[in-house]
Amino acid sequence: MTLRTADKDVPEPVDESSSASARWRQLLPRVPHGLYIDGSWRGSSDGSTIAVENPATGQMLTEIASATVQDGHDALTAATAAAADWARTAPRERGELLRRAFELLTERADYFATLITLEMGKPLAQSRAEVAYGAEFFRWYAEESVRIDGRWAVAPDGQTRLLTMRQPVGPTLMITPWNFPLAMGTRKIGPAIAAGCTMVIKPASQTPLTMLALTALLDEVGVPAGVMNVIPTKTSGTVMAPLITDPRLRKLTFTGSTAVGQDLIRQSADQVLRVSMELGGNAPFLVFEDADLESAVEGAMLAKMRNMGEACTAANRFLVHESVADTFAQLLAARMDEEVLGSGVDDSVTVGPLIDNKQRHKVAELVDDATRHGADLVTGGCTMPGPGYFYTPTVLTNVPPASGLLREEIFGPVAPIITFSDDREAIASANDTEYGLAAYAFTSSLSRMITVSEALNFGMIGINQGIISNAAAPFGGMKHSGYGREGGPEGIHEYLDTKYVGINGQA
Repeated sequence: MTLRTADKDVPEPVDESSSASARWRQLLPRVPHGLYIDGSWRGSSDGSTIAVENPATGQMLTEIASATVQDGHDALTAATAAAADWARTAPRERGELLRRAFELLTERADYFATLITLEMGKPLAQSRAEVAYGAEFFRWYAEESVRIDGRWAVAPDGQTRLLTMRQPVGPTLMITPWNFPLAMGTRKIGPAIAAGCTMVIKPASQTPLTMLALTALLDEVGVPAGVMNVIPTKTSGTVMAPLITDPRLRKLTFTGSTAVGQDLIRQSADQVLRVSMELGGNAPFLVFEDADLESAVEGAMLAKMRNMGEACTAANRFLVHESVADTFAQLLAARMDEEVLGSGVDDSVTVGPLIDNKQRHKVAELVDDATRHGADLVTGGCTMPGPGYFYTPTVLTNVPPASGLLREEIFGPVAPIITFSDDREAIASANDTEYGLAAYAFTSSLSRMITVSEALNFGMIGINQGIISNAAAPFGGMKHSGYGREGGPEGIHEYLDTKYVGINGQA
């Protein structure tokens, strides 16, 4: 494993380079630092701020306004006031706004990618990929906005005409996570704009800068005042609770942990909100005996190491047929050892820091617990000294079945490998989790591809590929991984109510 080090004798990631500091100095004046409410930027009502940290250095990048309960109330008031006019806006007009946003976001990809890397930590190449992926939601829903449909039918008795129509749900609260600060926003904003819904958006306090920059872009392309309101806050629960119980709010969409999602669902019950939840995952990665192992390893690197493993779709458990398990483990460890660990603003770096020390500590605890109980460490397993929150890419074998590594969402660059002897055992083991977001399987058998896909209890399945996210496809899970879908034709339906009108056909 290659480490970008300040001193060859001290195995620690290098601090920010002068070029990285220069990048930030250029970006800083362009990123808004306030709340965006009713088309205007403003400070917090009590003057409070959030310190935004660079996880590669542990140092503060900047401070931004932190919303209060009053600011949240004002944001929802603005969204409510704008809702009726925005719902009446021509679908083509809403679509053209999204198309312009797609084009401008694509044009400024380097700016947004650098911003993502600085506040979240992922390597620049991955940040550029996130910008491309995130922009696609604007392009996709620019096209979907003019395809909102209904239907006309004659009732079976011939007496009534059945008219159905789809209309905007109304003011929507969006709570987005820190791991994909651009794409998790565009995945919600795109269909909401296309459908004609107004929004209050609460980005994660660790990575609010990307959303603020995106908000400025949407303001620039002409999204009307009140349609989009953005309120970062360091007291999320306190600020969000009154909004969720406010009768003016009609929808809640959240991406984050299952525990927080469950609390939000409970809070939403009083107002019977339309709710969509994209929650935790525990993705199995199945490698059958007939798999092309080189392809499987490359797929594993994508499914595991994208975003340093900090993704809800990340491969969490590697289930490998016993006849190829040793070979697969050695090949995967060799690829892990080729990774370059360091600050993501260096283009040669392939693995950045974890988001904060708390997350790094959790990953280290899971690995240490597994090795204490008999797991074999093939490579990695090290917390790197500062600056920054780095953990080495890790592969373990012979992981005990009761290990937390196999039960919990790791959210780090750790690949625990266990074996199976036949397909039935593999599927039973893969499904043995309360989560049901994503799964992966590598096999050369077409019939196995079909049977495994049908048997796995997950909302998304990648066959012989390690990345499955696509703006044109429905993203979402089963069981404790949530409900509702984002992306694809299904995504816009989350922001539309269906209304039925019965018309007397005999009048």
